[in-house]
Amino acid sequence: MRPANPVRGEAELVLGGQAYRLRPSFAALVAAEAELGPLFALCERAAAGQLTLTEMVGLLWHCLAESQPRDAFAEALVAGGLANATPALRVLLSQILAGR
Repeated sequence: MRPANPVRGEAELVLGGQAYRLRPSFAALVAAEAELGPLFALCERAAAGQLTLTEMVGLLWHCLAESQPRDAFAEALVAGGLANATPALRVLLSQILAGR
């Protein structure tokens, strides 16, 4: 896996010793929005501490730079602890709000 490039808005998430590169491309965000609803509302829910596990998994999974089975990714995310995913999630949410 290539390392995350912050200039491109990418983030790295390490789960169970495996690094995942997250890239909030236009296509990824459109797919996430089609599944999860408006991304601005998702950011508001996250800021209010009301982001669901389903929403978190969905956003992160859609932004994976290298395709992974969703169920396996979700299990790794839960096993790694949600707090571990928070920094990468914060980067994605910031990219959604700020744009790049």
